[in-house]
Amino acid sequence: MTAALLLGVVGIAGVMTVDLVSVSVAISILLFVHIPQPAVTEAGRKGRGSIWKESIYGFHYISERRSLLGLLLVFFFFNLITTFSFTLLPPMILARTGNDAVILGGVMSASGAGGVAGSLVLSVWGGPKRKIKGVLYGLIIAGILSSLLGFGSNLWAWVSIAFFLTFLIPTINGSSQAIWQAKVAPDVQGRVFAARLLIAQISSPLSMLISGPLADRVFEPAMSSTGSLAPLFGTFVGIGSGSGMALMVVIAGILAGLTGLAGYSVPVIRNAEDILPDHDALSPVSQQTQLEQS
Repeated sequence: MTAALLLGVVGIAGVMTVDLVSVSVAISILLFVHIPQPAVTEAGRKGRGSIWKESIYGFHYISERRSLLGLLLVFFFFNLITTFSFTLLPPMILARTGNDAVILGGVMSASGAGGVAGSLVLSVWGGPKRKIKGVLYGLIIAGILSSLLGFGSNLWAWVSIAFFLTFLIPTINGSSQAIWQAKVAPDVQGRVFAARLLIAQISSPLSMLISGPLADRVFEPAMSSTGSLAPLFGTFVGIGSGSGMALMVVIAGILAGLTGLAGYSVPVIRNAEDILPDHDALSPVSQQTQLEQS
């Protein structure tokens, strides 16, 4: 939020300088944090070996537990789809406002404020009792809000939608993190979470790579005054500069919401908290049979 406000004052070089300083402070703080070593579990013993075996262990751990794999695939497709929206939002706003950087900065500031507010609320509230509902319901609502960004045409519409969209993100991510931390033994969380984040986020660069050419060469021309899609969708998202990107944002939001709905329709994902036992509730014997039970 502060970066967006400073952009017009100190420029991108000044913002990047502040960013580097903040990263240095964060790293310095971590140097003084004591990191406890968790007790070794059966899962941890199975994952020991060469650096190659330990590197791929996280992928094996997830693939052998259908509930975790299903939840991860939901995030994979959600990130793949919503990255289109987040990549195209700034150029869409600039195109529809005559390159008004002040409006764009306002929307980005509102987005940052929503994330901060959502984090504060989550820290006090603690999230829903059923964490999977916080994930899947949150993804559905986030998809709907994301699609509404494409229908927006003025500062206040974009600001309000962006605020509530990012307000949801901490609950979605926090609920997901709580599930993974409860179900995965602490001594293998590093390897499992590394594989999890790689799979969940590897789709985002692909969306970034193709969103620009797809907008410039397909959707923007199709939503011009003489474009093939203008008669069908012009009433909803307008016609002319930025309308093609707006249509892409709407479509991406709808698909993202459907991804969350699809996840909820699959019992092995919807009931993940019941199917997989918490790691701290397992005895050494039951840890050995956890895989067969899940």
